[in-house]
Amino acid sequence: MPTPSYPQSDHTDPGVPSERRRHRIRAASRRALRGMTGTAARNSGARQAPLHPRYTPHVNPTLQTAAAYAWRILAVGAVVYAVFSALGRFHEMAVAVFLGLVVTAVLRPVADLLARLMPRPLAVAVALLGSIVLVLGVLTLVGEAVAGERVGLEREFGDGLGRIEHWLEGPPFRLNPRTLDDLQSRIGQYLSSHRSTLISTAVSGVGRLVEVVTVFILALFCSVFFMHSGDRQWDWFCGQLPQKSRARVAIAGRAAWCTFTGYTRGIILVAGTNAVFVGLVLFALQVPLALPLALLEFFAAFIPLIGSPVALAVAAVVALAAKGPIVAAVVLVLIVVIGQIEGHLLHPLVMGWAVRLHPVVVALSVIGGAIAAGVLGAVVAVPLVSVLWSVHQALRRASKTTPLQDGPV
Repeated sequence: MPTPSYPQSDHTDPGVPSERRRHRIRAASRRALRGMTGTAARNSGARQAPLHPRYTPHVNPTLQTAAAYAWRILAVGAVVYAVFSALGRFHEMAVAVFLGLVVTAVLRPVADLLARLMPRPLAVAVALLGSIVLVLGVLTLVGEAVAGERVGLEREFGDGLGRIEHWLEGPPFRLNPRTLDDLQSRIGQYLSSHRSTLISTAVSGVGRLVEVVTVFILALFCSVFFMHSGDRQWDWFCGQLPQKSRARVAIAGRAAWCTFTGYTRGIILVAGTNAVFVGLVLFALQVPLALPLALLEFFAAFIPLIGSPVALAVAAVVALAAKGPIVAAVVLVLIVVIGQIEGHLLHPLVMGWAVRLHPVVVALSVIGGAIAAGVLGAVVAVPLVSVLWSVHQALRRASKTTPLQDGPV
């Protein structure tokens, strides 16, 4: 009897899946895995994609450049302020070194010339001692001139003050004569009542004089070594720097020294020319104290744009007290003439190659230096700004022509 056939079941053995079932399980697993990765990718893309486009404000390029320069200028200003604050605590040393550089700039050519005939230490000593004798001789001559004219000056100034009083009492001022008498009495009362204060001020002035003498001695000490071996000292300083920055420092140092020496020699020549003009005119007008006033003009010319008018104003007051308003008016005209000669002839010819600064920059430098450090700041401001500008220009030209090579100088 034939055996009946039954349909084969997919699960012949409940514990062992068939080949077809395993295939279906693997296919379902692959589909599920693909779905999960696609969902994750879509979700991550949804998280990364911004909901709204990012807004970037449009800034003017000029404003961007100005802002970039602004914070750099603030950083440089902070460094400069820190340097000046440090120098302010040791201002005597800074002044001594500055004066030593001035003496070196003036006497170094003389020492180099004498060194051809004698040993260099002896040449430096001769140049320095000769300059000291010359300065002391001029000061002695001025002192003798003032002492010789003392009696005549007292008489002339007394008569001049009387003429000024009569002039102020007349038109257009018409001052009350009692006002001037009260002014003289008030000055006498002030001097008598503040005698102790004046004495203490004089004593403190003596202490200040000791400081000034100390600074001058230190300046002479520094100038001796600057003139004798300043180039070797500079080479030693450059040798202590990192090798990659020696070339730039050497270029900056050469530019700074050339500008400083040019300015120093030029301003001395300008000051000497002004002093000679003033002395000749005052001597021709028979104004007393012509030689001291010429010396005052010499030292005042070291403050550009301001020093000469101030010194000539003092000369005009002396001329007014001694010779009357007409001679004083002539001295005032002299102020204008010398100012024009100094500004349009001497400065462009003598210092045009060394100092390339606009007159506005010079004026602002003088005023800023005077505000920061008084008369000394007004004297130092212009050469300092000139040196900084020349260093900037030298480094800029060097970077444009050829790249600065690293290595020893």
